[in-house]
Amino acid sequence: MQKQIIIRTDKHNGLYDITSQTEKIVEESGIQSGIVNVYAQGATAAIMVQENWDESVQNDVVPLLKNLIPSGVWEHDAKDKNGDSHLKAGIVGPSECIPIINGKMGLSTWQNIFFCEFDGPRKERSIIISCLQI
Repeated sequence: MQKQIIIRTDKHNGLYDITSQTEKIVEESGIQSGIVNVYAQGATAAIMVQENWDESVQNDVVPLLKNLIPSGVWEHDAKDKNGDSHLKAGIVGPSECIPIINGKMGLSTWQNIFFCEFDGPRKERSIIISCLQI
């Protein structure tokens, strides 16, 4: 089973929790044992599994990446001024695979799934959710 999630982003760099939308698709799939792949379409976006107990970890990710990968110093900036966005997305990565165990995602208590925006805001961002039975 494969479905698409569409979200709107309101920040240039930000994390957006898509766990509940993904859980709903896993439930709809009816798969009891398998894998769910969460894939961000776009060269300046990524997917991250991270803590969501409070916003501190999410809030730390953006400054960390800004410090590691500053804007305005990359060759690609001469084309469209978003070289840092591409590099951040490449380091974090476009997808995550999560096991499906007894019909539910095998995330721990503190893990959630985040769409990472590195070149926003955007009116529309697409995430592909693929559920595979084992």
